[in-house]
Amino acid sequence: MSNGLDGISLEIQWNRLISIMDEVDINLVRTSFSTIVGESRDFAVIMLDKYGRSIAQSQLSSPAFTVTLPATTKHLLAAFPAETLVPGDVLVTNDPWLGAGHLPDVCVVMPVFAQGEMVAIVGAVAHVADIGGRLDFFDARDLYEEGLRIPPSKLYEAGEENKQLFRLIAANVRVPDLVIGDIKAMVGAEKLGAERLAEFMQDYGGGAGFHRLADEILDRSEQAMRRAISALPDGTWAYGLEADGYRSPLHIEVTVEKSGDAIHVDYTGSSPQFSDASINCVTNITFADTYYPIKCSLTPDLPNNEGLFRPITMSAPEGSAFNTRIPAAVKSRSKSSFHIHVAIYGALSSAIGDRIQAGSGSFWAMTLHGTSPEDGSTFNVHILPNGGKGATATTDGLPTVAFPYNGTVTPVEITENQAPILIERKQLVADSGGAGRQRGGLGQEIAMRVVGDRPIVASLRPDKVRFPPPGVLGGYPGAAGTFSVNGRAVPIEPLQLGPGDVYVISLPGGGGYGDPRTRDPAKLLEDIEAGYVTPERAARDYGRAD
Repeated sequence: MSNGLDGISLEIQWNRLISIMDEVDINLVRTSFSTIVGESRDFAVIMLDKYGRSIAQSQLSSPAFTVTLPATTKHLLAAFPAETLVPGDVLVTNDPWLGAGHLPDVCVVMPVFAQGEMVAIVGAVAHVADIGGRLDFFDARDLYEEGLRIPPSKLYEAGEENKQLFRLIAANVRVPDLVIGDIKAMVGAEKLGAERLAEFMQDYGGGAGFHRLADEILDRSEQAMRRAISALPDGTWAYGLEADGYRSPLHIEVTVEKSGDAIHVDYTGSSPQFSDASINCVTNITFADTYYPIKCSLTPDLPNNEGLFRPITMSAPEGSAFNTRIPAAVKSRSKSSFHIHVAIYGALSSAIGDRIQAGSGSFWAMTLHGTSPEDGSTFNVHILPNGGKGATATTDGLPTVAFPYNGTVTPVEITENQAPILIERKQLVADSGGAGRQRGGLGQEIAMRVVGDRPIVASLRPDKVRFPPPGVLGGYPGAAGTFSVNGRAVPIEPLQLGPGDVYVISLPGGGGYGDPRTRDPAKLLEDIEAGYVTPERAARDYGRAD
């Protein structure tokens, strides 16, 4: 027992904090305005202590944000020290170098007070529907072409709106109702979290009790991660891979060093930052995507909090694609960061081969933009479809599931309601999952037709088209992605689609795990009967078709 908390009391109180954040999560979904928040769930809600250390999050929060928001909160507290804040203050920024790595991710935090003292913080990060700048995903030459940057600011002061800041944001985005609506939904959800936390503190010793609980959660989580790391052999492992990039490929070179109860990951040798593509990463997001696969492998059942981060460190050369300098373009930074887990698992395949995962086909991003034929209003609809998940030592990859993040695709009905689009089909792609002892998850094909009498602009952020998701330990890669309009290959983006045009995107399958010829014959037969694997592919990749 430590800090006066036994294990049962810790479990009860910790789970109550998580349940509070789950309620905040649901509130934000229900009050949001945009598809990317309310349908695709590209956000996180997090409870932090007065120092900006993350303590609890909703169970469906986006993994990267749960790592970046504590760092962002510390930057905001440096600009607005705790002793200067009062009840009703709300802080905001979307600076990529302070926040989640690109401008659309807006970070909003609300201090929580008890007996006149700031005792905690409820925070949220959400990808808003628009932040100005270019419609395309890749071609910005620098950050200034990508939209509005909000420095650390007070969004509310003593409960009063900063009207000038709200006007400034609204004047610089294409869909102000959606953006301002989502920001105010974040604040409203945080108010609910603050109320629930106040009730919690009434039951468990006020601010002092919450501080003891926070320290206990952080310390025990750190100890658990250190124990898990200590169980691994000391060593240094390296791995390199190529990814699509944009005009030129991205190279990732990773070295993982484990010593005692700590792990350090270094990216020396990776691509220099790109001057012709918005795919650069700031260190906040690089660390988030470094930590996540290690956490998944070593402490998969522990709820996320900052204590788990402490034994893991990361370095990348300044000016590289994973430690980019201001004002490099970063809008599509996930085109690079989403490959980090593949490189880390590749490096660790000889050390913890039973706890790694093959490459995944997620995720692509699409934005449909135009004016409504009914009233001329502007629409901006986000669709975040997923490919197949990579296989693991014990399971086939799931089809059309996000990894390393956990967003969801905008439902067909919502897309068709908000944009002049008819989704003609959504179907799994046979043979797209990489062959292996455990098969990769299947990718999917989506065909959408423009209806009505007006053109729309479709911006697409594809990935794993040139370099498909790799298999591991003898598993085969998943199928690469493709995209076309009216049956013809097209440039990536942006595209003006006219009435009747059909845009077809085929998302990659996940990579396989282990030698395909060791797959359970009964599982292969099930795959063939379900149409997941054709007899021809079974004969070629698995050595049998019956």
